[in-house]
Amino acid sequence: MATAKFLSFACLRNKTNYGDFSPKPHYPSMPKYPKGVSISSNEEKKAVYSVNGMSCSACAGSVEKAIKRLPGIKEAVVDVLNNRAQVIFYPTFVNEETIRETIEDVGFQAKLIIEETNEKTSQVCRIRIKGMTCTSCSTTVESSLQSIPGVQKARVALATEEAEIQYDPRITTYNQLLDAIEYTGFEAILISTGEDRSKILLKVDGAHTDNSMRIIENSLRALPGVEDVDIDPELKKLSVSYQSDTIGPRKFIQVIESTGSGRFKATIFSEGDGKQSHRHEEIEYCRRSFIWSLVFTIPVFLTSMVFMYIPGLKDGLDIKVVNMLSIGEILRWVLSTPVQFIIGRRFYSGSYKALRHGSANMDVLIALGTNAAYFYSVYSVLRAATSPRFKSTDVFETSSMLISFILLGKYLEVLAKGKTSEAIAKLMNLTPETATLLQFDDKGNVVKEEEIDSRLIQKNDVIKILPGAKVACDGFVIWGQSHVNESMITGESRPVAKRKSDMVIGGTVNENGVLHVRATRIGSESALSQIVRLVESAQMAKAPIQKFADRISKYFVPLVIILSVSTWLAWFLAGKYDVYPKSWIPSSMDSFQLALQFGISVMVIACPCALGLATPTAVMVGTGVGASRGVLIKGGQALESAQQVNCIVFDKTGTLTMGKPVVVNTKLFKSMVLREFYELVAAAELNSEHPLAKAVVEYAKKFREDEENHRWPEVQDVESITGHGVKATVHNKILIVGNKSLMLDQGISVPVDADEILGEAEELAQTGILVSIDGVLSGVVAISDPVKPGAREVISLLKSMKVESKLVTGDNWGTANAIAKEVGISDVIAEAKPEDKAEKVKELQSLGKVVAMVGDGINDSPALVAADVGMAIGAGTDIAIEAADIVLMKNNLEDVITAIDLSRKTFGRIRLNYCWAFGYNLLGIPIAAGALFPSTEFRLPPWVAGAAMAASSVSVVCSSLLLKNYKRPKELDNLEIRGITVES
Repeated sequence: MATAKFLSFACLRNKTNYGDFSPKPHYPSMPKYPKGVSISSNEEKKAVYSVNGMSCSACAGSVEKAIKRLPGIKEAVVDVLNNRAQVIFYPTFVNEETIRETIEDVGFQAKLIIEETNEKTSQVCRIRIKGMTCTSCSTTVESSLQSIPGVQKARVALATEEAEIQYDPRITTYNQLLDAIEYTGFEAILISTGEDRSKILLKVDGAHTDNSMRIIENSLRALPGVEDVDIDPELKKLSVSYQSDTIGPRKFIQVIESTGSGRFKATIFSEGDGKQSHRHEEIEYCRRSFIWSLVFTIPVFLTSMVFMYIPGLKDGLDIKVVNMLSIGEILRWVLSTPVQFIIGRRFYSGSYKALRHGSANMDVLIALGTNAAYFYSVYSVLRAATSPRFKSTDVFETSSMLISFILLGKYLEVLAKGKTSEAIAKLMNLTPETATLLQFDDKGNVVKEEEIDSRLIQKNDVIKILPGAKVACDGFVIWGQSHVNESMITGESRPVAKRKSDMVIGGTVNENGVLHVRATRIGSESALSQIVRLVESAQMAKAPIQKFADRISKYFVPLVIILSVSTWLAWFLAGKYDVYPKSWIPSSMDSFQLALQFGISVMVIACPCALGLATPTAVMVGTGVGASRGVLIKGGQALESAQQVNCIVFDKTGTLTMGKPVVVNTKLFKSMVLREFYELVAAAELNSEHPLAKAVVEYAKKFREDEENHRWPEVQDVESITGHGVKATVHNKILIVGNKSLMLDQGISVPVDADEILGEAEELAQTGILVSIDGVLSGVVAISDPVKPGAREVISLLKSMKVESKLVTGDNWGTANAIAKEVGISDVIAEAKPEDKAEKVKELQSLGKVVAMVGDGINDSPALVAADVGMAIGAGTDIAIEAADIVLMKNNLEDVITAIDLSRKTFGRIRLNYCWAFGYNLLGIPIAAGALFPSTEFRLPPWVAGAAMAASSVSVVCSSLLLKNYKRPKELDNLEIRGITVES
């Protein structure tokens, strides 16, 4: 029996609908799946079974072997001592019941243990990392995190100075992750733990003792719905995890303040404020360091470069103190020492941390270069002090000016990097600070209006939104009507009409009327918070092109050090053996100093930072610009793939068409009342999410407009037949509703009259649905879904961008061809099931095309996943569509062009950044090494080389910032001028 069951699963493997689920990673034990389908590890599930009857390890082995034979099993462990089996599997391929039956087929009793099965196996935490200077730093941290047991994925972004780690909380904790980062030599600050969906941070004033904090903690723990309370006695902060449906932050504050009889005052501590304050602290630190370095460096510069040419001052500085040691040399030594060791200690610290872990970063180059100049100068000064004839030729100005210019570059870089994340900051600031809370009596009358902090809104609160005010939370309108400007969230330029039962989005602006809104999604569950998280996650994701820069960074610094030493040695030996004339040596130095200056210049002009910032800064700005226009690009991978797209596969319903089909005609072949006919059909289609089914239900409601609280007939034995229709029993009648092929498959004959009606409907780009009652064809319903305005122009624009367009739909051939002809598409596939759409995508990929799939995300998951770029259109606030790489919030085809064009412009900027970063190093290093000196006597002093290095990083960031001026193609603006736009 077991063998038969295994064979049946082997047969079923090829029929699995891969596309209905999110992508998951490939493991050796899993069945092969179509090329292009990737599977994400966060979709895995764990099941724990109680297995009775096992007596030895052989029994456990037979159970484990049987389970592992099933498709989609990642791991199976059987504990014979505790009679337990733990299975980690992918629900795309297998479910808990199938696993249980397999265990019983081996000969043992099995029962699923629900409590342990529901344990969470994956969390994502975000950590801020302070002190990273270049790609080498971020690579070191990333490697360290990935080596920790239980870490499934780790991404470290240099531009945002953050890490995103996906880990198994049963194996490791976020504290271990923090320790690992600290061990690599960087400061780690926890941003979120991945378990804070309903979590709030509160700061308590007035609680001066640990005992007071413990009393508050116990009071909160006693509340219903509170899951956990963590306190920080030193900072007087506490975090509360809670069930948002049961309790909320207003209750916590009320309990805290009542606990201390008025002595305690609680306020919300925002994590977003912490991020902003960190950025401001970093900017202030860099500014302060630069100013202090100037205080000491300017006098050093004046005494060495300016005062030496002013007769009176020169004589004073040349006064000898001990032997040949002058006052000027002592002043320069004293002034440059704080710059080298106090202001510049960050470079020593960074170098030590990097070298301790076997890597070399930007700090190593700066520390070596400045130390070489400083300690050579110290040697020169000490020798002058101990010799009556040796004249010192110090270069203290080199080390101090070098550090000053590098600090200036760091300051400008931090300022510029802050601007790359302005899009997220603007999104986070959309929510109003306060909201008007309404309280009602038992009869539903408003008895009180209270202004509260918007962060204190709880689920099911009713909020009053005045004209001109921002909507404080996601919810639905329970009273009033108005127009709401949603452009800041969805990019939709036109105000959207809102009336009772319509949904509103937090952060949008109420234009005219007063609205009463019931809160449904608050805090981190809101659409705005989801968008911010998605954009932040996108900015963490590396583009494949960045891996090239990461590989180079491993060898860059060691190579530069070798070049620097070789440059110094070559010039030193050339000077010693008179390879070049003495006239080349400036009067203020000897051949050793000349060689030293060339070596130091090579060391400090090289800039790995520019390479590390080239991609992430452009991705940050590009994804931010996209988010402000309602185009959410999920990271560098999606960006890089989108700019290469040369073929787009469109779904029909809801993508090329309006997605709001209506019934336009009905023909009955059986003597019955139309109202009764639609009563039966609507009942069968009621639970379907397909737009055509919804159109039938909406039309059926018109026959019941005079009835209140109408209930549809009870439905039994419902069977959804993917891509064809539905079969159900209503009022003891067997109904089959679907297309012609479904009728023929079910053995139901289609009369000539029905065929003719279907043909006429298809010629008019309508969809014909056949209805069979008790095995007899009883009617045809014609449904029309008009093409979106501007669809033809969009297809034409794509053609001008050298992008082919294809149409793949589950609708009939006649309707599909009519729609395709109307919009200008020649390649059509109709009557396609979801898996057929994915096959078409793979077929195009096999021809060497880079394919994008555009669908509404309802039944297009297989194709969205299989495509190189999946675009979900008309997502609205449902931005967390797993299968899509790009989410288009508006129901607007123009955004497909915007997404591709923005990706091309962003990637063009990345290429330009790399050309500058590589070109700068390839050109700058030879010049710094003295390549032009023999012919032109032109050389780069080390402090000029340091300034050039600092400028290169700033220029790359500023180059990326130019993307903020992105304008979509002019042709799209022309469409808008002609009035061809679609409201979402």
